[in-house]
Amino acid sequence: MILSSQKLTFLNVLMMKNILLLFIASFMLLACNTKSQESKLDPTEKEKIVKQYFEYFNKHQWKELADMYSPVSDFKDPSFGTEMITQTRKQTIEKYAQLNAVFPDLHDEVVNVYPSDEKHIIVEFVSTGTAADSTKFKLPICTIFTIENGKITKDFTYFDNFDDSKSDK
Repeated sequence: MILSSQKLTFLNVLMMKNILLLFIASFMLLACNTKSQESKLDPTEKEKIVKQYFEYFNKHQWKELADMYSPVSDFKDPSFGTEMITQTRKQTIEKYAQLNAVFPDLHDEVVNVYPSDEKHIIVEFVSTGTAADSTKFKLPICTIFTIENGKITKDFTYFDNFDDSKSDK
């Protein structure tokens, strides 16, 4: 009877191991085959959106440009301070219209576009303009756009807004 009890225990352990292996294999198979529920945006589509964005910007078509954003979008921009803010399309129109009033010839020249992942695209560009007093600016900028469902949901812009022209270099 001891021998048959040992056989029974051995069979139980073997069966438990097999069940555990089956569970692990099933889990791994399901994990590998899980597809993202998000719609994947073709990299060329993101590039088309960015191209259209800069066309609107350079034509000073602020309403059309703002319509490229989701109704409320997240922004990081040194001109807003150090924290992320949210803005509506109306606020985006107002921001660019005010900037355009100061610099009537406001223009962005795209230097390079770096497609990133499914939702992100990075744009390197140089912004230029001339104020009413003939003061000119030329500013290299980098923006990371997050694009979801064909709309810009995040606009994280980086540039050096520290004026060190008076420093002793």
